[in-house]
Amino acid sequence: MRMTEQTLELDCGKPTRTFSQRLAAGFAPLASLFRMFRNRMEINALHDLNDSQLRDIGLTRADLTSAFVASTFFEDPSEHLTRSARNRWRLQLFRSYPE
Repeated sequence: MRMTEQTLELDCGKPTRTFSQRLAAGFAPLASLFRMFRNRMEINALHDLNDSQLRDIGLTRADLTSAFVASTFFEDPSEHLTRSARNRWRLQLFRSYPE
């Protein structure tokens, strides 16, 4: 028998997931929901800061309000705040360059 005529069949099917992997996949949506509610509570705590402290982290009171208005109950408003802070930082960066 020649080497070219020999074939080797490999079982390359989808590997079965372990119990811990299935358990982690089952709890992933619950962990995401918990993270969203925790972020909402942290954003509520940002309302206690004064305007200069908010400005230090790149936010305004309007950003806090719009984050809650723009996001639905099951969306994470922290993404909106992150985008607002980054956009404000970019605008300040471009304004600081001399023409």
